[in-house]
Amino acid sequence: MSQSKPLVHRRAFATAMAILFVTVLTLAAWQLVFVMMLTFAAILLAILLRHSAQLVVKYTPLKIGAAMLLVILLFLALVAVFFWFAGPRIGSEAGQVWQALPDAWDEVVNALEAESWGSYLLNGEMFGNDGPDINLVGMLQGTVSTTFGIVVNLVIVVTVAIYLALDPRLYRAGVQHLFPKRHRERSGEVLEALGRGLWNWMLGQAIDMFAVGILIALGLWLLGAPLPISLGVIAGVTNFIPYVGPFIGAAPAIIIAFSGSPELALWTAGIFLIVQQLDAHVLMPIIQKRATSMPPALTILIVVVAGSFFGLLGVLLATPFLLVILTLVQMLYVEGGLKDYDVDEGVVS
Repeated sequence: MSQSKPLVHRRAFATAMAILFVTVLTLAAWQLVFVMMLTFAAILLAILLRHSAQLVVKYTPLKIGAAMLLVILLFLALVAVFFWFAGPRIGSEAGQVWQALPDAWDEVVNALEAESWGSYLLNGEMFGNDGPDINLVGMLQGTVSTTFGIVVNLVIVVTVAIYLALDPRLYRAGVQHLFPKRHRERSGEVLEALGRGLWNWMLGQAIDMFAVGILIALGLWLLGAPLPISLGVIAGVTNFIPYVGPFIGAAPAIIIAFSGSPELALWTAGIFLIVQQLDAHVLMPIIQKRATSMPPALTILIVVVAGSFFGLLGVLLATPFLLVILTLVQMLYVEGGLKDYDVDEGVVS
């Protein structure tokens, strides 16, 4: 009995230390979550650079290092050419969007206050007795420190991504060596599936964003709406955010159109509705045949959760992170643990 008590105490002490270690590790991971998100963004960019360079290697005699340099230079050249020719016009239109939004919003508020239901919506119980406190300029305007922080983080992400893309086997081998020898082959298969799935997802998103931006800009131009190019760019970029992005992209276009007339605002909303229906029922099904499809309900939920906890960066990275989770669950738990190989492989194909 006397010998069992020290043993019990040692076990209790070991259990308490294990719980303390896990707690400290969890708290540390939570504090470093922003760094991990930047790392994930760098991995996404590295996959994009690596696969693009591999396409160059496939069709040219260049080696992977030279192909990587060529891809980076081509990207910088395209950005420079775009801003050289279209930048002044887009900059001018963006300035007009910035100036027009507050006045356009005031006109929307005045029009709503002229209606009984609109007055209730603005000043009723829905927003409290004092009405809504909406300041578009305050919501849209950034600070110098925020801009500086974004630039620094972007430089970090790009630098890490280039190193990862130049020699991914080094880092992949390091990850695989964290697993026992009997699991290293399977871990390599999982990493390969993750890279392939993320590349397919990014390629599909890029095609979809470009198509939506062009269609919105063209539709607004045919409609005679103001600032079609800038609003088309906004619609294309925000379309990156699944399900929520189209509403974000449509809001400034409809508000600005309303400053012209309510009819123009309705027609503008109609353009967005038509393009989004075309995107949902024609473009995305075609893209997803060769890219990656994910459950819509889970996609919406993870975007909302990631946005609540991590802000804009969480929203931007939510969908690829969901792809990683689904791939790991399918390959490690469903196939590896349950030995069920009859599941749909659309996520990792």
